[in-house]
Amino acid sequence: MALREIERKFLVAGDFRKEASGASRITQAFLSSAPGRTVRVRIRGDQGYITVKGPVQGLTRFEWEKEIPAGEAELLLRLCEPGMIDKTRWLVPAGDGRHTWEVDEFHGDNEGLVVAEIELESEDDPFERPAWLGEEVTGDRRYYNSCLIRHPYKDWK
Repeated sequence: MALREIERKFLVAGDFRKEASGASRITQAFLSSAPGRTVRVRIRGDQGYITVKGPVQGLTRFEWEKEIPAGEAELLLRLCEPGMIDKTRWLVPAGDGRHTWEVDEFHGDNEGLVVAEIELESEDDPFERPAWLGEEVTGDRRYYNSCLIRHPYKDWK
């Protein structure tokens, strides 16, 4: 299990679906959404997860994740801070054969927001940019799921 996450985040500006290899529905909320110390509970398909994330330093941050039974995740969701993220995650293999894009299409209060993330081996790990990729928003806290609960996309206009 890796204890660090290195990722870049982009808006989506075109159709990625024809390249997708699969999709799953995700619901998640936060036991703690304090900056630099988030604790997330997630249900993806029929599996639960609990994730702890630390502060971002450059493109890197501490991340610890553990699978838990979906029933336990449902119980923990009841203890979470107000608000819920609901999204469909599309998996899109990158053209380089080494990476996979995770494209999140948000629902509910964040409807209309589509964000693509790519996890890297190092901060300078090269990757191909597909034609549907838009503006980079790495480091823009507004696009963090923990912020989207408090300041949803529908209120940005």
